Amino acid sequence: MAWCLAFASQAAEYRPLPPAPAPGLSADGWLLHDALHNRLILYLPGYHAPAHAYYQWVRLRAGQPWPLAFAAQPGLSIFIDNRLVFTATKAGAYRVDLAHSLPRQAPAAHLLAVWQPDGYPALGSFTTEPASAVAAAKGPAATAGTPAVAPSLAQPQQAALQSQPLLLGLLLVGLLYGVVRNAYPVGLARVLQVTDLFGTSADTPDFLVRPAFTLLNLILTLLFALSLSLLLTALHTDFSSLPLVNQLLKMPESATLSRVGLYAGLIVAFMVSKLLIVEGLSYIFDLRPLATIHYREFLRTTLLIGLLVPVVLLLLLSLNAYWPPIVKLANSFVLVLLTVTVLRVARTLHQRTSLLNLHLFAYLCATEILPLAVLLKIIVFTYPD
Repeated sequence: MAWCLAFASQAAEYRPLPPAPAPGLSADGWLLHDALHNRLILYLPGYHAPAHAYYQWVRLRAGQPWPLAFAAQPGLSIFIDNRLVFTATKAGAYRVDLAHSLPRQAPAAHLLAVWQPDGYPALGSFTTEPASAVAAAKGPAATAGTPAVAPSLAQPQQAALQSQPLLLGLLLVGLLYGVVRNAYPVGLARVLQVTDLFGTSADTPDFLVRPAFTLLNLILTLLFALSLSLLLTALHTDFSSLPLVNQLLKMPESATLSRVGLYAGLIVAFMVSKLLIVEGLSYIFDLRPLATIHYREFLRTTLLIGLLVPVVLLLLLSLNAYWPPIVKLANSFVLVLLTVTVLRVARTLHQRTSLLNLHLFAYLCATEILPLAVLLKIIVFTYPD
């Protein structure tokens, strides 16, 4: 009886299994350095602010390929166990075999560190391939024991391939603007009345007395949303830099077309819902006569300044690899686009009712100032100093 009890106790004894080796890089396994307690803590996008350095434990073995593909800006460095193994000299897409720089040893856990001294690494672009897939890609000769040629430490991939969807989208926007110019020359000329934006006359411009939802305005709204979504996709290469959006939506960094479609849909939804906000708040603040002029001025200014978005995107894609400050200038353009629209709407309404009117001031704060602050926080001021 005692022998049976002893056998049962041994059979019921809990013995934890050893952890399985990680086949690649974990997208949610990045760590941050807690300087106060001198330890590594789990990085939670949306909770922690973006950092210059990220860490992750990886399992490597010398001689067994462990390729790491990523997009890098100039100065990005990669360390293995505090030993520098790669530094990006220019912006582009790279592929590094981390196991190539390890001494001959058994598989072990190593600390991978990614450091961007003058910016923030695009964590979403870091991907790995299992060693089996790499061995299969080498062909039968490699599996038969034939020594393969060791790849270089870092091989820059075709950077143009990564920006190819953006360039194609920019080309599409330019072609569509040309089609609109030939199909609606008179209607587009009303939108391009730059003198009306800076004029001091209190007369109502021709654009403000026409219906807001015409076919031309809808087409221009879609083109503006597409061009601005391309610019935002180019600016926010790391999707986790948008904490609010990243908490609501999960999307891989490689899905460029999906991100462009997401941004474009959000922009169109905002511009349509703007009319509902203006109509509702104008009724609350007893300013119904100003609602129509308000929305049409918002629409005209947005579409007019939006014609410059493709030009800014072209400069960003052309100069990004050679002149990094172009990123800040493009981000500043988005700031100017949002701010000038609010200022122009306030000026147009002031010509009809003084801003000293408490109802009008509160109405502008609710319809323009508060949405502006939210938009600036979400898509402009996303990178802390």
